[in-house]
Amino acid sequence: MSGTSGRARSSNGPTFDLFDNTPELIPLRTAARSEDWNAVRAFFSGLDSVDKVSSAVAVLAGIDGTEFLLERAVADHPGDPLPRAALAERYVRIGWAIRSSARAQYVSADQFDRFHTWLRKAEQLLIELCAEQPAYAPAWTARLMTARGLQLGQAEARRRYDRLSAHHPHHYRAQVQLLQQVCPKWSGSWEAAHGFARECATASPDGSNSGALVALAHIEHWLELDGPEATAYLRGIPVRDDLRNAAQISVLHPDHRPDWNSVGAHNAFAFAFSIGGHFQDAAPHFAFLGDRASEDPWDYTSDPRTTFLKYRKSALGA
Repeated sequence: MSGTSGRARSSNGPTFDLFDNTPELIPLRTAARSEDWNAVRAFFSGLDSVDKVSSAVAVLAGIDGTEFLLERAVADHPGDPLPRAALAERYVRIGWAIRSSARAQYVSADQFDRFHTWLRKAEQLLIELCAEQPAYAPAWTARLMTARGLQLGQAEARRRYDRLSAHHPHHYRAQVQLLQQVCPKWSGSWEAAHGFARECATASPDGSNSGALVALAHIEHWLELDGPEATAYLRGIPVRDDLRNAAQISVLHPDHRPDWNSVGAHNAFAFAFSIGGHFQDAAPHFAFLGDRASEDPWDYTSDPRTTFLKYRKSALGA
């Protein structure tokens, strides 16, 4: 996430640190670590869009130990939706860390039990919050995460997404969450995943980040394939052209205004084009990024830093 365009490359290579890449978020981290709820609330009060609020909730929930600050804030400010939404997402993060990112067959029964316990705690907060504040995007976005983790099914997840999109029709964080839900690993299908990604890309205003969902869907598909089949998939002309079109109507469109999700979106395109060997297409994305790498999707490789540097050199020649 970032609100700036490209940055000069340093001799130290890429950084995968969110706060290095988006220094505007450092005051939020400082306030959270100081357990200063007034400063946290003041940070959110200065945000000028729903997308920023939702992204900042995710950042706050991702800071270790913030559940204690948020539990106190929920008790002290029962009418404020922010602490409840952030606490719910924090509970989801704690639960998912217990579960891990491993496939279900490699997750123990005890891990699943503790995972579901945390997600049910989050869901209890979110049910009440969404009833009170039906247009509050961070709450519905978190409910897409609990729906997936609690295996509530495709129809329920889509219902939740539709409730959110009725108020915020092109909400990028929610789109990314539902894309995960409709992939085969969560009982979806590739037809549903690619269809949803293209639907988001074409329905969103020109210059939005939503086109990056096309890249994320292709990356997910690539991950499911093995060896030569995986290589051939992203090298294929239909996939390349799909990626090109999505990039042109989103982050490469003249109307694109970089925001806190743009770094992740450009990294998705840079990764997908590079894995497919389409380095000329990857070049403008690396030019935008400079040293700003994101863990997702580069963590899908065995050495994210080396892989980023290698592909950036292939794309930009330096």
